Amino acid sequence: MGIEQTGISSLPKAMCHFINGADVESVDGGRRELINPVDETVLASYSFGGAEDVNAAVAAARLQFDQGEWSALSGYDRGCLLNKLADLVERDADLLADMDAACIGRVPMEPRILDLPNAIQTIRTSAGWADKLEGRTIPTPGYLGRPTLSYTVHEAVGVVGAIVPWNTPFMITCWKVAPLLAAGCTVVIKPSEETPMSALHLAKLAKEAGFPDGVVNVVTGSGSTIGSALVRHPDVDKITFTGSPAVGQQIQREAVEDFKRVSLELGGKSPQVVYSDANLDEAVAGCAMGIFFNQGQICAAGSRILVHEDIAEEFSARLAEVAKSIVVGNPGDDGVQMGPVAKKVQLDRVNNYIRIGVESGAKLLAGGESTYEQGWFVKPTVFGGATNDMVIAQEEIFGPVATIISFKDEDEAVEVANGTVYGLGATIWTSDVKRAHRLAKRVRAGAVGVNCWAPIDARLPWGGVKQSGIGRECGLAGVLAYTEEKVVTVVTD
Repeated sequence: MGIEQTGISSLPKAMCHFINGADVESVDGGRRELINPVDETVLASYSFGGAEDVNAAVAAARLQFDQGEWSALSGYDRGCLLNKLADLVERDADLLADMDAACIGRVPMEPRILDLPNAIQTIRTSAGWADKLEGRTIPTPGYLGRPTLSYTVHEAVGVVGAIVPWNTPFMITCWKVAPLLAAGCTVVIKPSEETPMSALHLAKLAKEAGFPDGVVNVVTGSGSTIGSALVRHPDVDKITFTGSPAVGQQIQREAVEDFKRVSLELGGKSPQVVYSDANLDEAVAGCAMGIFFNQGQICAAGSRILVHEDIAEEFSARLAEVAKSIVVGNPGDDGVQMGPVAKKVQLDRVNNYIRIGVESGAKLLAGGESTYEQGWFVKPTVFGGATNDMVIAQEEIFGPVATIISFKDEDEAVEVANGTVYGLGATIWTSDVKRAHRLAKRVRAGAVGVNCWAPIDARLPWGGVKQSGIGRECGLAGVLAYTEEKVVTVVTD
């Protein structure tokens, strides 16, 4: 299953902020080490910035947006630059995949088959929208008896602070950066402390593609310092954030001070509903992918598996066998299918939830608590016989832990599926087309897949409801999210 990495030796060993087209050390000279989750050795070091670094990056983005070459470019020209950027990302795809894989311990095949192709498509799709952000002509009765022409235009919102998570960092960075560049915004990217490499490389590729200095900036450091400084900065017009609901709430509270625009893609506890008429082979394989892909470290992970009572026992046994068969180890080794989780605190978090699951009475069918030795490895775990009121069924674990809950009829399936504070994604496994449409309508989620888990595509809007967030990324909706609609009315006589 593994694909050979280009090699950790090819990755950068020392990184700085990227501000106004150049590598820049932190004002206070602070640095931090990146730790390899496989063996806990040092991968690299990077600048660990503060508020002054954010000020410099925002000033560069603000100047370029207000007075620079970027603000004078047409949508067509922006699209051409984005396509050049996509060409360079394709050229460096293996390197970018290995940057993300090494930082969080993924099998390198995963970012190659999903993250990088999706990111490239996102850049190209956004490029196609750059010169198509059309307004409307709206007929009105006129102004005080005089005829008028009223029309709308979509204008770039301004300087954007993009705060990116560690689980699929390059793909999500592109989800944010490509649409905002298509709309004509400038950006300061704050990557996760665990995964700064690929965002910094993207900024350098943007410079190589011909983007003016100051359009794409990256400041590395802690969320509490860099993220908060971006949210509070008076010259940042919008924040786009992917991460936990708790941090999303904090961002929303801080942004309200100056009515800063906010888009939030937050957590999930996505249900996968399996009916007795489903193709069981496909459903087992799809549910396994939905919870074990990327070590379960995905907002849309299908961690709650709702199975019709007629097949619950058989399905549970088969999923448990899949979990037991997964080879966990160094993701660079041949045959390894799952690496470690991204950090020690994540290992401790997952182990704690596994203990809670056992103590609450759920039946441990595979996996279980993992003993810490070297590297942050977690056993793929399956709980059966669970109920929806259990902690493991309600809280986001963000690890390879599946919770199976049986149901007897459609109403109960919908009640359980909707029975959390989240609403990001959902999957329905059935051969009944009418049932699929009924459930897709009744389940509260931003995206529903029928006989497929998390069908993410650059052309489709992505986002959640309830505590899974506000706003959409990708597709036309993702580009429009970085614009304001202006109305112009002209008296014509």
